[in-house]
Amino acid sequence: MSSVYVASPLGFSEPGRHYLAEVLHPRLVAAGWSVLDPWSDPTGVVAETLALSPGRARTEALVRMSRAIGERNRSLLAAAAAVLAILDGPDADSGTAAEVGWAAAHRIPVVGWRSDFRLADHEAAPVNIQVEDFVLVSGGRMVASLEEAVAALEAIRQAA
Repeated sequence: MSSVYVASPLGFSEPGRHYLAEVLHPRLVAAGWSVLDPWSDPTGVVAETLALSPGRARTEALVRMSRAIGERNRSLLAAAAAVLAILDGPDADSGTAAEVGWAAAHRIPVVGWRSDFRLADHEAAPVNIQVEDFVLVSGGRMVASLEEAVAALEAIRQAA
């Protein structure tokens, strides 16, 4: 089974987490993908760290947590056959943009999904032009719906 890394800011909010768990991830699994989820907390370190009271111990734990998240996400990206990047918002989330750049640099195809109708740098740019460029040079493409995203991922899988 091919693995897809889902890059997005959706884990920051309850509605976003709900969409990931109840709509997006199940749809990808139904399409035959194994989902690599940077928002999962398999060791519980994120929840444990965020529950700490303010102070030096929390700050030190946050630094360790951040390094662990970065290392884990790089490992997940390296294991991915493709990346699905959610690029909605007034500008692409900085973490998602970084994941798109990392994937493109490592020749992992990226499907950039932007359903947001707001424009970015100019009327022909659905998203920041550098982010779009990384999506395109990765061998991926920009899409505007979940069904288009699933179809683009299938095309990547078939080309592999």
